[in-house]
Amino acid sequence: MTLIYFILVLSITILIHELGHFLFAKKAGIYVYEFSLGMGPRIFHFKRKNDETVYAIRLFPIGGFVSMAGEDIESDDAVPAEKQMCNKPWFQRFMTISAGVLFNFILAIVLLFIVALIHGTPETKPYIDTLDSAYPIANTQITSGDLITEINGKKIRSMDRLLLELQIHTGETLAITVKHENGEIETVSVNPVLTEEDGVKGYRYGFTLKNETKTGILPAIQYAFVKTGSLMEQMGMIVGYLLTGKLSLDNLAGPIGIFQIVGDTAKAGFINLLYLIAYLCINVGFINFIPLPAFDGGRLLFLIIEKIKGSRISPKVENTIHSIGFLLLMILMVFITYHDIIRLFH
Repeated sequence: MTLIYFILVLSITILIHELGHFLFAKKAGIYVYEFSLGMGPRIFHFKRKNDETVYAIRLFPIGGFVSMAGEDIESDDAVPAEKQMCNKPWFQRFMTISAGVLFNFILAIVLLFIVALIHGTPETKPYIDTLDSAYPIANTQITSGDLITEINGKKIRSMDRLLLELQIHTGETLAITVKHENGEIETVSVNPVLTEEDGVKGYRYGFTLKNETKTGILPAIQYAFVKTGSLMEQMGMIVGYLLTGKLSLDNLAGPIGIFQIVGDTAKAGFINLLYLIAYLCINVGFINFIPLPAFDGGRLLFLIIEKIKGSRISPKVENTIHSIGFLLLMILMVFITYHDIIRLFH
């Protein structure tokens, strides 16, 4: 069942991304050779009547693609020039490339709305709930009901950002800024305590956060947008921390790691699985939007450069850069997968 859930979760995440590219390509009149879900050899494919596109399912459910005429080369003699992507207006090319990311974000918002509508809308802001008298925090001016606004001078707007900062600064003394219920702002120094639970050691600060839920359509809509923005901010911080060395690549998960996460999430219930799909959609959308070669963001960057300089970049140069980027991406994936396997035996 975990394998089935794994394929389902990844397929939905990838399908919605590629569907965005596909629909906008068709709308722009671009000739689409193939719409494929999965990578590797084809295990199933078909063509619709009066449609040039081959629709395929491939063996490995770890990716997908939309193959378009004129996407990677200047021209294709077998396809009319007006149906090739490279000959389309700048805006149509920009929207066709952007659509995958856009569709990922839209699906994430819809799924988070459904989760909140069914399960209730949880609190997204980090309000202090309880304080443990056995921890140093109980001797500070922080009280139940306070809103955490900063950690070590960095703005905290959501629980997601707070939890990330606690992970990054684990074991460190924190300067926590709170807003009291009377509106007063105060910053206090809080020391962690090393604890052990079920044989696992970890640092705790001795406070819990409020976990109240609201019901209704309007709170659910608000939650869907706020949570999406919060997770995007969190992912941006993670990328920054990876680049500065505050987080290591060991913290990333590849296909094997995601397989384990899907299995654990499925056991927790259908709602959790929907949330995971939303999270992965935001993840895929955000990563693809990074302006690096081989990502959609890299292709968009070349389009923006083209717009600024007023002429197109050499297709050979662009394709070479994207090929190098793809090779580096595959090397990174192998590295992450290796660490996934190592974690299986620890």
